Amino acid sequence: MNATPAYKDASLPVDRRVEDLLSRMTLEEKAGQLFHSMLMMNPDGTPVTETDGSMLPFTTPELIEDRLLTHFNLLGTYGAREMAQWQNTVQEMAAATRLGIPVTLSTDPRHAFTDNVGASFNAGAFSAWPEALGLAAIGDPELVHRFADTVRREYLAVGFRVALHPQIDLATEPRWARQSGTFGSDARLTGELVRAYVRGLQGPELGPASVSAMVKHFPGGGPQKDGEDPHFAHGKEQIYPGGMREHHLEPFKAAIAAGCAQMMPYYGQPVGTDWEEVGFGFNKGVITGLLREELGFEGIVCTDWGLLTDAAIFGQTHPARAWGLEHLGVAERAARALDAGSDQFGGEQCPEVVVELVRSGRVAESRIDDSVRRLLREKFRLGLFENPYVDPDAAAETVGRADFAAMGAAAQRRSLTVLTNPGGLLPLSAEQAPKPKLYVRNVDEAVAAAYGEVVADPAAADLAVLRLRTPYEPRGNLFESFFHSGSLAFPEPELAEILALLDTVPTLVCINLERPAVIPEIAERGAALIADYGASDDALLDVAFGRAVPEGRLPFELPRSMAAVAASRPDVPNDTEDPVFAHAHGLPL
Repeated sequence: MNATPAYKDASLPVDRRVEDLLSRMTLEEKAGQLFHSMLMMNPDGTPVTETDGSMLPFTTPELIEDRLLTHFNLLGTYGAREMAQWQNTVQEMAAATRLGIPVTLSTDPRHAFTDNVGASFNAGAFSAWPEALGLAAIGDPELVHRFADTVRREYLAVGFRVALHPQIDLATEPRWARQSGTFGSDARLTGELVRAYVRGLQGPELGPASVSAMVKHFPGGGPQKDGEDPHFAHGKEQIYPGGMREHHLEPFKAAIAAGCAQMMPYYGQPVGTDWEEVGFGFNKGVITGLLREELGFEGIVCTDWGLLTDAAIFGQTHPARAWGLEHLGVAERAARALDAGSDQFGGEQCPEVVVELVRSGRVAESRIDDSVRRLLREKFRLGLFENPYVDPDAAAETVGRADFAAMGAAAQRRSLTVLTNPGGLLPLSAEQAPKPKLYVRNVDEAVAAAYGEVVADPAAADLAVLRLRTPYEPRGNLFESFFHSGSLAFPEPELAEILALLDTVPTLVCINLERPAVIPEIAERGAALIADYGASDDALLDVAFGRAVPEGRLPFELPRSMAAVAASRPDVPNDTEDPVFAHAHGLPL
């Protein structure tokens, strides 16, 4: 009768369990740990067993049983019970492999309003909060801790054990597409909030009740040339004309001090510095020299997604984001990332490349062992070997629970930022009789009807309520179209149409700031102007009618013109000339 392997004995120290399991692993099993790929699921909670290759090249059984991967992030929005059932099925597949190493499931943010398959998912079944920018607008570390603790509890219910967030880049280039996921332009505030965020997810130390925080994007992804995003080749350059490279490291120092378990280097290729001009996932001076040796980070380093191989996304081929190393083959790119100090390849599923690197002598197996130790240690610390399964009934009861939803709704209201209120229009009387006649645009008429009489003609209204989103330039590539880039100003004739409404009837304008919109004419001519960062129509109207108190302050400045944006330095916070609204502007009601 065979004795129970030491790695399955929960009474033993984690490091002993790690070494026992590592000693039993084949090279192929070790290589599988180094890949953190994507999965999708069917809406009924069953795994994907067929694929057309338009998004994912392999089925779930192929990845787990054949390619021996055990780290995955889930794409898409589904019901809580179905996600829990799916994760249990995935864990059953993993348990049936030779060593039974459990799967670690991760997710991009899914507690707000952004829906971008490459970055974030709308809340769906989860409690809905403002985007990270909205949490920054409130600026309350205790609230951020409660938010992260809520995320932790909802994630645990369905089996997510790694959060591919928080994102703590500084929003210093106004055109950059990823700002809604940041805490804005203030390094000090970002540091305070990330400390609260990491502790809310992980607790005092990483354990069975934790969700591991993968902080991103080291060493700070904000200073993108022309604000273009390095998911795409035309956005690969990261520059520091203001000499503030060290400033962008401050939030990451706070995250490390808080004990974050994982770190994701960015895609960007630094240009014009003393760093090697290769993407950060391949950059030894940044990962080993700066992150590991100088800053003392001992956790897992997982690259951003898709650094090694070209990939089909929505049926279109996107080149590997191997910026600065485009001339190398897949194997040599992988070797460079491993040499740099990366432990895991995000969004990739080619373990055979690592196997061949070791067998050819290009990479020592001991180097692979170093990373596998870190990855296995986290699985043990999270308690996945003892409790890989979740309760679908409990998931359905926990995710989106009434008290979680209420906290998120309250945070939406608190985050709203009053930018102008020149005539004292706000707050409107909640008890006004008769109710005001409201003309609404981009607002649910059924919601508005609870606050006033909705009319179809703005000329017949006492007040108009207009919701807008930050402008952007449409991009032809379907995947890139999710990353809102380019001009921040409304083009004609859209601006003329907006201003015509403002001249017809006193108008409350609410603009969703996923980036710093250029809106000087709207600010001047609106009867009142509010910024939101993810808020329901109810939240907006509750604030407008005095049923809730807005507390928000701008997490970045709002520029006066696109010329001012183009002239600003992308690494310098709040650097545009004569902004319409300064950073931290916000009026009380």
